[in-house]
Amino acid sequence: MFWNYAQPVSIRFGNGRIAELGREINALGGKTGILITSPSFEKRGFVQKIIADSNQLVKAVYSNVNPNPDITECEDCIALIQKHQCDFVVALGGGSVLDCAKAAALMATAGLPVSAYMDDASLLPAKGLPLIAVPTTAGTGSEISSVSVLSDYQKKVKKPLATPAFFPTLAIIDPELTLTVPRHTTACTGMDVLCHALEAFWSRQHQPICDSFAINATRLVMQNLRTACDEPGNLTARERMAEASVLAGLAFTVPRTNCSHACSYPLTNDLGIPHGEACALTIDHFMRINAENDDGRLKMLANMLGYPSAFDLADAITQLKKDIGIMPDLKAFDLTDEQVESLVQNSQNPILKLNPVEITPDMLRDMYSQMR
Repeated sequence: MFWNYAQPVSIRFGNGRIAELGREINALGGKTGILITSPSFEKRGFVQKIIADSNQLVKAVYSNVNPNPDITECEDCIALIQKHQCDFVVALGGGSVLDCAKAAALMATAGLPVSAYMDDASLLPAKGLPLIAVPTTAGTGSEISSVSVLSDYQKKVKKPLATPAFFPTLAIIDPELTLTVPRHTTACTGMDVLCHALEAFWSRQHQPICDSFAINATRLVMQNLRTACDEPGNLTARERMAEASVLAGLAFTVPRTNCSHACSYPLTNDLGIPHGEACALTIDHFMRINAENDDGRLKMLANMLGYPSAFDLADAITQLKKDIGIMPDLKAFDLTDEQVESLVQNSQNPILKLNPVEITPDMLRDMYSQMR
C-alpha cells in the first residue's frame, strides 16, 4: 500500500476570527490587496468591514462574482489585480467566489486568457499571488482545496481545474459568517459537504488520512444539517457544519470527487440546478449502486455512523434530503428523451472513473429515467 498526503493551507478556525485578517496580511507581508466577493456582501456593507479588518491594506474590490462564475468574471478580477499591482488577494464568499479568486490569483501572474487554461490546464502557472480564503458557507471546502471550478457560458462548459498552485495560502473559517445564510443555501451547501465526504471515502484513490476526515465529516453532517436548516441562529450547529465542510475539503483533496460531482455539472449547466443540490440529487442513488458491489468499506462506514448497512445509510440520506427541502427528482423539468440523453453524455466526466464501480452510460440512463 502506497499513499501520500500534504496540506499546505494554514487554517484558522473559530468564531470572530475574521477580525484577525489585518494581522494575517501583515504576516504575509502584503501591501496592496484586492477583495473578491459577491454582490450581496457589497449591498450589506460587509465590504467596508473587511477593508477595516485589513487595516486598509485592501485597496481594490471586485464584487460581481455570481454562482457558477463565468471566465469573464475571472478576467475582470485579473484586470483589477494588474491595474492596482496587488500583491495579495482576499476572497470572501461561497465556493463560487473562492474558485474565481483562486483562479484569478494564479492566472494574474501570467499572460494567457482564462479560456486558454480552460482548454489546457497544463498551461497554468506554477505559483500565484498569496490568497486568504474566507468562506461564508459550509460549504464547498474550496478554501483548502487545489481545485477551481469555472464556467464558460459561451461554450456552455463547466469544468474543474486542478493544480497545487490553487491552494490558498491561508483559510480563515469563522462560523459566525454563516449565520445569515438562507435555509435553502444552507441545505444545498451542506449536502455538497456530504457528497465531498462520501465520494472521497469510496474513491478508488482513497487513503487512510482522508478516510478519517471523510468519516467525521459525514457524521457531523448527518447529526447537524437538519438543525442548521431548521434553527439558522443555532451557532453550535453552524460551527459543526463549518467543521464538517473543512474536514470534507481535506478529505477529497487527494482522492477527488467522482460520481455525484460528475453528474452535477450537466445538471447545473443544462437545468440550472444549484451545485450542491445537483450533487445531492444522485448521492443516495450512487450509495446504493456502490453498496451492491461493496468490498466491506461502505458497510464499515455505515456501522461506524450507527446504521446496520450501507443501504440503511442511503435511506437516511434520502430522508435527510426530504427533511431539508432538497428536490427529490427531476419531475419538475418534464425532461424529453433528448434531454435525458444529453445528461447521460455530459455526465461522463473523467472523474467518474474514480467511482469504485464502473458507471456505464446505461446505468446513468436508467438513473435519470427513474428520476424524470
